[in-house]
Amino acid sequence: MSEGVHRGSARSVVLTGGAGGIGRATALRVAADGFAVAIWDLDESAAAGVAGEVEAAGGRGLAVACDVTDRSSVASALEATESKLGGPWALVNNAGIDRLSLFKDSDPADWERVVGVNLFGTLNVTHAVIGGMVERGEGRIVCVSSDAARVGSSGEGVYAASKAAVLGFMKTLAREVARHGIVVNAVCPGPTDTRLLDVVRSGPKGDRIIEAMIRAVPLGRIARPEDIAGVISFFLSDDAGYLTGQTLSVSGGLTMV
Repeated sequence: MSEGVHRGSARSVVLTGGAGGIGRATALRVAADGFAVAIWDLDESAAAGVAGEVEAAGGRGLAVACDVTDRSSVASALEATESKLGGPWALVNNAGIDRLSLFKDSDPADWERVVGVNLFGTLNVTHAVIGGMVERGEGRIVCVSSDAARVGSSGEGVYAASKAAVLGFMKTLAREVARHGIVVNAVCPGPTDTRLLDVVRSGPKGDRIIEAMIRAVPLGRIARPEDIAGVISFFLSDDAGYLTGQTLSVSGGLTMV
């Protein structure tokens, strides 16, 4: 466990979409920081695997099945979390999906799914936990958005729209709950080596697209999930206690906003 980063080790974090990619890296990082971590994911088996990794590393992990688009599922997940770990001190809204397509070729059914997970999922989970944070007079919320929300991204119109909405929500919530000792911030990853990038890689001209991405990044590489997890860890740390309503791009310099 790292020492001196956080006050105490009994605080718990709810992490949505925690079963893979950025979520898995974040679960391992915040557990190493001394937090108990509730790994909420639609894939309970994969979440249990990550919780096992957390436990094997000496941390405390809890796998919880949750569909963030379903408010009753969110309520059940919170009840299960509170019974084992107590009320969450922090929330990381990481669950998200994308459907790659030029907008003119996109399927409206995909719009509903993307917005349902990325935006309404964030609203559902935040609404479920924020009352307890207000009662306790403290808390942290980190929303994982995307640089697509800040600068646009071809083939990701609805995804970018949903993630931009998350940023607007984050800023408004930060203003509303600051007086209750709760800070709310957002992380915007650039291209990151996750399953979504694997989809790009396996598509037409995938290798050429990836190579072009790498050339465009001043630091010369695609982000690793651990790069994003480190910034989330910072937003949960004591050092970030006076930051709220902020958006930080983690893109190797690809985006300078």
